[in-house]
Amino acid sequence: MNKIIVSLFAMALFIMPANAATWVAADRVATVGKTLITKNNLPAKTTFKVVNGAADNSGTTTTNVIQISSTDLSYAGNDSEVAAVIANEMGHIINGQASKDKFRSIAKAALAEKLSADNVLNTAANSEYVANKTSLKDDKEADITGVDLMMKTDYNPLAMIVVITKMPGSTMEALQGKPANSERAMNVYDYMTYNYPSRVKKGYGCQEYRAFLTYADPIVKDRNSSKKKLEKFNKEQEKNKALRAKNIAQYKATGGVSGWDASYTILKTLSESTEK
Repeated sequence: MNKIIVSLFAMALFIMPANAATWVAADRVATVGKTLITKNNLPAKTTFKVVNGAADNSGTTTTNVIQISSTDLSYAGNDSEVAAVIANEMGHIINGQASKDKFRSIAKAALAEKLSADNVLNTAANSEYVANKTSLKDDKEADITGVDLMMKTDYNPLAMIVVITKMPGSTMEALQGKPANSERAMNVYDYMTYNYPSRVKKGYGCQEYRAFLTYADPIVKDRNSSKKKLEKFNKEQEKNKALRAKNIAQYKATGGVSGWDASYTILKTLSESTEK
C-alpha cells in the first residue's frame, strides 16, 4: 500500500508541473476577450491580436481589432488577470484614448503656433510632468472602465489591482514601502469599494493582493473616520460611476465609436471641408 501511495505521489509531482506549463497568457486572450465582449454586449465583430511591445489601438474603430501587449500579459497569472489586461485596453478604447491624444496634439500645435518656444504655457504643455500626469489619469479611467466590464463576467475584477501592482513602479514608491503603481491600484480599490462592495468582500487569494491591503486598509480606515472625507469620496465615486456608464453606453450604441472618436471625426470633417 505504501509503495502505491508513494508511486501516486511521484506521478502527481511529475504531472502537475506539466499541466501548469500548458497555461500561457497569450493563448487565453481570444477566449477571455470574447467573453468580455459577449457578456457586455459589445460589438461582436471585435477580435484580438497579441503584439510585442506597446499596443496601438488608434485604428480599432475601423479595423475592429484590439491589440494586447505581450509585455502586459507577462504580469498575468490566470484568466482573471488576463481579463484585467484586456479590459484595461478596452477601457482606453471605450474612453476614446486615441482621439483624446489627437485633440491634445491639436491643442499643443495651436499653442506652439501662437506662443514662443520658451513661453511658460507652451513649456508646461509639453513638459514631462504634464505628460505623466495625463497618462496616469487616462490609465486610472481605463482601469475602472475595465472593472465595470469585468463585473459582467465570472472573472474577479480585483485582478485589476493585482496586475497593476505586479507592473514596475517608481523608485519613490519602493523607498516609501508602497505597492508599485499604488495610486492606480488605490483608485481601482476605491471604485470597487463604493460600487461593488460585495465583490471586494469576496477578496482575491494571492500574496500581491494581501500586500496591497496592508497599504490600503489604513487609508480606508482614515477616510471612514472623517465625515468630510467620506462625503467627498462618495461624490467622486458617484461621478466616476456615471461617467463610466455613459462611455460604455455610447460605445455600445454606436457599434464601437466613443464620444471622443465621434467628436474628432466631426472636427476632422469640418476642417477638411472648409473653403480656404
